Amino acid sequence: MSTTTIRLPDDLKARVAEAAEHAGTTPHNFILQAISEKIAQEERQSNFNDVAESRYANIVATGKTIPWGEMRQYLENYLAGNVGAKLPTARKLVNKG
Repeated sequence: MSTTTIRLPDDLKARVAEAAEHAGTTPHNFILQAISEKIAQEERQSNFNDVAESRYANIVATGKTIPWGEMRQYLENYLAGNVGAKLPTARKLVNKG
């Protein structure tokens, strides 16, 4: 394990100490946990963005997608316990504009 020094403003240091005490841990462990949670959040956001970009690129490349109304109906059925609900098929949509 390596050591990293960070400088905290006095008010933030006091808030960390108070929060750590409330959480039943040390300020050191509280800071480590906060850093770990922030990294996990950023990793999830990055993964979400990567998946969204990939899916959008697929829509652009194929021109196929599922209308929201159909997908919503499928999801509502699925959440209601109708696990046999048929997943809508992606298809090219016609621009009605």
